Amino acid sequence: MNSANGERDGPSSTRSSTGWVWLSAAWAVALVSTFAALFIGEVMGMTPCQLCWYQRILMFPLAVILGMAAFGNDRRGAIYALPLALGGVAVAGYHTALIAGWVPQWWIPCGAGPSCSDQKLVILGGIQIPWLSLLAFTAIAALLLVYLRRTRP
Repeated sequence: MNSANGERDGPSSTRSSTGWVWLSAAWAVALVSTFAALFIGEVMGMTPCQLCWYQRILMFPLAVILGMAAFGNDRRGAIYALPLALGGVAVAGYHTALIAGWVPQWWIPCGAGPSCSDQKLVILGGIQIPWLSLLAFTAIAALLLVYLRRTRP
């Protein structure tokens, strides 16, 4: 398809060049979340619970995949990252429900290690880490959906 000035639309067209903003924002959220998780575990010395480990397993690759996709403005990276983000929403949502007391005690998955329902780290006047994780995964998923919709072929 040709643009108004007679040039062929391609990767540098206006439609795709504005899409990188959404992808870069998703990458920034994943990168900040990854560094925050590493800081809490390695610098502050807090051992993650089992559900926190699952969330890390889903978040850490997002920082790499979305970084590569953002720098290359590669739509496939967003497609690959979306299932990880949605999986993170599910795990973080369950973890949040567990902390809020919405999940029955007999349905708690944690065994050895720190309790998944006993969160000691509270920031910003009462916000616990699983709530922030849920917010981060939800933001990444939403940003990826906007990006994929705006860059639809």
